[in-house]
Amino acid sequence: MNFKLFLSLSLLTLSSFCFAQSQQSYVLGAGDKVQIKVFGQPDLEVTVLLGNSGEVSYPFLGKVKLTGLNASEVEQVITDGLKPDYLVSPDVYVQVIEYRPFYIHGEVKSPGAYPYQPAMTVNQAIALAGGLTERASVDKIYIFKEQTKQQRQQGTLNSQIAAGDTIKIEQRLF
Repeated sequence: MNFKLFLSLSLLTLSSFCFAQSQQSYVLGAGDKVQIKVFGQPDLEVTVLLGNSGEVSYPFLGKVKLTGLNASEVEQVITDGLKPDYLVSPDVYVQVIEYRPFYIHGEVKSPGAYPYQPAMTVNQAIALAGGLTERASVDKIYIFKEQTKQQRQQGTLNSQIAAGDTIKIEQRLF
């Protein structure tokens, strides 16, 4: 195997591992689109957009609350619910199909809501919003975390954001 092929395969494996890790640690919230599958049971496949209640209606189990859980925890809840009465050994898989958006406003060309992607930075969010205006300050970037909307954090272009966060870019003084 030549070195370039080895390096390409290594990077592909690492990126797949990082994506899987981000899926497993990502906490579900309103606005996320989630898919639940049970191997060999097509009738138990559910794809749903989580609403404010955070609950989904799942076959045999009724209402199941998903918000506040990560994919592994949801898999365990569904497995535990199906195991005693319905399936001997259910193989459950949960995946986030679409993440809830992040928001950006202030001195960007196109403020608004944009689709979130794992490991996104403020700089990438600005690019999605059409770039900075000529009056934007890269020293006055504030991030309002979804869990604590009242607290603003000073950010930089390289700051990580999460789904549901709000970014505000203020004007610079001339």
